Amino acid sequence: MTPSEQAVAHLGLKIGEQRISVSVSVPKGPATLREMLPAAQELTNAVVAAAEAAVAAEGRKISCTAGCGACCRQLVPIAPSEAHHLAALVERLPEPRRSQVRERFAAAISRLTQAGLIDALRHPERLDEAMVTTFGLEYFRQGIPCPFLEQESCSIHPQRPLACREHLVTSPAAYCADQSPKKVEGVMLPIKLSRVLRQLDQASHSAAPPWLPLILSLEWAAQDLAEPCTQPGPEWLRQIVECMTGKALSHSGEPDIAEESPEQ
Repeated sequence: MTPSEQAVAHLGLKIGEQRISVSVSVPKGPATLREMLPAAQELTNAVVAAAEAAVAAEGRKISCTAGCGACCRQLVPIAPSEAHHLAALVERLPEPRRSQVRERFAAAISRLTQAGLIDALRHPERLDEAMVTTFGLEYFRQGIPCPFLEQESCSIHPQRPLACREHLVTSPAAYCADQSPKKVEGVMLPIKLSRVLRQLDQASHSAAPPWLPLILSLEWAAQDLAEPCTQPGPEWLRQIVECMTGKALSHSGEPDIAEESPEQ
């Protein structure tokens, strides 16, 4: 997509006690939610940055660093649009890396099948919130690394799912390794864009589940042949902002959206 087909939105939002200022580019014309992912990623990064600043102001420090892959063995919930994004990302990888990543996905599914967990993963709508927590711990006990984890670091870090961006802790990394529920101190975010994206995906896609496990992203994307819902990028953005703030935007409260010229 060329710059002339983009619009840039300058957003100033107050979410909870945090004020967030961020500029995001969105497709000017009809777009799918998958094409809105760059904007959702930028918004997530802004929310996370504000939370990190709040943590620092309290004298605490984020303990997550490159090379610490404990959380990369957890059950990661993603939106259907993210599943398609990850599948396309894998498809673009050069060989032999593409085949290696696909083999990791297949090996993980095989292990989950042997552990008797795969059926529940293929039907996440059957798991209520309490069951997801228990199931997530059982998933973690399998010790299955994310297929994108290489040398204990995320190999697709700039394109990682929203849920991964939102997962931050201030407790020692060792506590994450054994998932001690009373020791791990997570950073609370005022809003999670990962949930907003899943909500919009489900509303616009009749066959979309409430969430998908990352480990089944390639499988699901290959089976989902439905025509994706499209609408102008600024309209998607308006819906995202309304979900973030919990308020309908009046004309005077609309995001400041301006066309981006090719020179910019």
